[in-house]
Amino acid sequence: MKKLINDPANVVAESVAGFVAAHSDLVQQGPDPETLFISRVGGAVSGKVGLVSGGGSGHEPLHGGYVGKGMLDAAVPGAVFTSPTPDPILEATKAADGGAGVLHIVKNYTGDVLNFETAAELAEMEDIEVASVVVNDDVAVEDSLYTAGRRGVGGTVLVEKIAGAAAEAGADLARVTQVAQRVVENVRSMGVALSACTVPHAGEPSFELGEDEIEIGIGIHGEPGRHRVAMEPANEITDRLLDPILSDLNLERGEKVLLFVNGMGGTPLSELYIVYGHARARLEEAGYEVARTLVGNYITALEMQGCSLTVLRLDEGLTELWDAPVHTPALTWGN
Repeated sequence: MKKLINDPANVVAESVAGFVAAHSDLVQQGPDPETLFISRVGGAVSGKVGLVSGGGSGHEPLHGGYVGKGMLDAAVPGAVFTSPTPDPILEATKAADGGAGVLHIVKNYTGDVLNFETAAELAEMEDIEVASVVVNDDVAVEDSLYTAGRRGVGGTVLVEKIAGAAAEAGADLARVTQVAQRVVENVRSMGVALSACTVPHAGEPSFELGEDEIEIGIGIHGEPGRHRVAMEPANEITDRLLDPILSDLNLERGEKVLLFVNGMGGTPLSELYIVYGHARARLEEAGYEVARTLVGNYITALEMQGCSLTVLRLDEGLTELWDAPVHTPALTWGN
């Protein structure tokens, strides 16, 4: 294992400290290292719905990279590929509470769901109103290693951006929750791995692929997908990802979509744009309008080679919220 780390046990703490130092104009670290979380500089915005998300580390820039104006108010990093416990989630929820309630955005992994539920119950005992949405956009498999139902993957970024914009615009907790749920209901994703990743404390690859094998439908922790096949040209791999997404999403001709091509951490942008070009051509040939685009490494699996495709059905309201200004370490546009 060759990684730019010191002690495997300190990877998350040291990474968060460096991240906060690099982006001290936008984010700050919670005061107690035993309940580690990242929040917006200046704390909760009075009268605004707070947004909190989190999960195992190793998926950077998710979630800490999306703390800031127009997205999250706080993010909770667990150990690598391990759900955070309820205590730091509770502290992040308290830090994000501006008096209008807090929305938890939770990827559908059993540990995340249970620990966020416990934290929400504890927060409500302290008179903080908490709602939650569970992101389950991965069409690859049902009931994977860490889930009951579909996994939460690339669609999480879109939920955080769009719900964050609604909260920033002053929507109440019920409305922000409704917007987030509308994204969940209209977004689908699927990924592929060309290589495995190595969790620092394990010191060896999380799974094995043959020299000429790829895994179709991989999870962001290295969970198995639908099947393994021999390596293929990019267009054929893209088709394998896009076809199940379109089958599940049931788009009608003329509908507008957001196309998101995400790198898993070890794939060059040049290759991601090859995937994007073919996916966009396929969507346009089918009669859909690609109205918005996102390409890059936004929800990763350490150094895994591969990518995921995400398609979100857009309407006027979702498009307006997507276009709204955002200023975070990993996603920035507008004023």
